[in-house]
Amino acid sequence: MKSFGSSKEFLLDKNQEWEVVGEGVKRKIMGYDDTIMLVKVEFDKGGIGYKHEHHHSQVTYVESGSFDFSIGDITKTVKGGDSVYIPPHVMHGAICTEKGILIDVFSPIREDFMS
Repeated sequence: MKSFGSSKEFLLDKNQEWEVVGEGVKRKIMGYDDTIMLVKVEFDKGGIGYKHEHHHSQVTYVESGSFDFSIGDITKTVKGGDSVYIPPHVMHGAICTEKGILIDVFSPIREDFMS
């Protein structure tokens, strides 16, 4: 795996740039090294995180809003304060039903997010 080094120690939200990743969905990387990555994802109502899978372990914290979140064959509504764990290679995705923010933690780093 290619090494990406690490982010700065302090990353102020106001200084991090949003990247549009889909209709009604944008993200900003909030910290990383090769073994872990924190990403803030903002969804407009109706925004879709299309179903996909990857080799990373993922934990997602719902900072705000409401999402119909699918992991494997199970779909549940999660709201601000809830969290989900997604094992490696399990299909998952989310549909935003109330504008909100997800905080994703990946291990190892999502190489595909680094441009």
